Amino acid sequence: MTLRERIEQFFEMAAESLPPEAETAFDELMRGLDRGDIRAAEPAGSDWRTNDWVKKGILLGFRLGKLQRFGEGLFAFFDKHTFPLKKLCLRDGVRVVPGGTAIRSGSYVAPSVVIMPPAYVNVGAYVGEGTMIDSHALVGSCAQIGQRVHLSAGAQIGGVLEPVGARPVIIEDDVLVGGNCGVYEGTRVRRRAVLAAGTVLTRSVPVYDLVNGKVLRGSAEHPLEIPEGAVVVPGSRALQSEFARAHGLSAYAAIIVKYRDERTDAATALESWLR
Repeated sequence: MTLRERIEQFFEMAAESLPPEAETAFDELMRGLDRGDIRAAEPAGSDWRTNDWVKKGILLGFRLGKLQRFGEGLFAFFDKHTFPLKKLCLRDGVRVVPGGTAIRSGSYVAPSVVIMPPAYVNVGAYVGEGTMIDSHALVGSCAQIGQRVHLSAGAQIGGVLEPVGARPVIIEDDVLVGGNCGVYEGTRVRRRAVLAAGTVLTRSVPVYDLVNGKVLRGSAEHPLEIPEGAVVVPGSRALQSEFARAHGLSAYAAIIVKYRDERTDAATALESWLR
């Protein structure tokens, strides 16, 4: 049986019925995620394919795990034994600046990634080469981060394990995610897009494309997608009910004010000296 077949078989079993082979399969999955050979989602032509079985395997690990103490003294933590911290070594080529960063096992962090403290990379995540994860940034479970991405300070990239069929957040190559941004609910940010500080993207947030005169929305079936090269800023839209007009109320919206040009490229260029 393939690893996928074994994971799906064990996932359907009750915790008390799981045989020792279930943990063997889970360990194989985690090694594949650690190496980047297995991904929770992966490019499929011009779109992305979600690998439901990978999330099932991660959830299986929680069912298999027993609470265990890791570390000593002030640095001790308590988690399922199936989810220790990721073990890095010098040859991995990942620069982790000291000061409170944690990378969970079962995540892939490519060579030349820089992580500033404190930051957190959760299980199932994939972080591509040359990416910068700045202070207080979160890469949620199964999130897919491309190459040369900059996650600025306080950026939150949402995670997803349940429902298992849901697509994780996807940040493609060369995207700049500004400070205190939030990207959630399977949103796909296509390559070279720029999210200005404070931008929040979810399935329910409308995105107004001023350049092309249209409104982008997500739905239950299709997550929100930000076009390639779009420059997105936080904004608002007036509410039209009588009560809202009487009180001057508005709701949050995101606005595409332009698409990348040479000036944008110069303003968002990653500083190679820092790497």
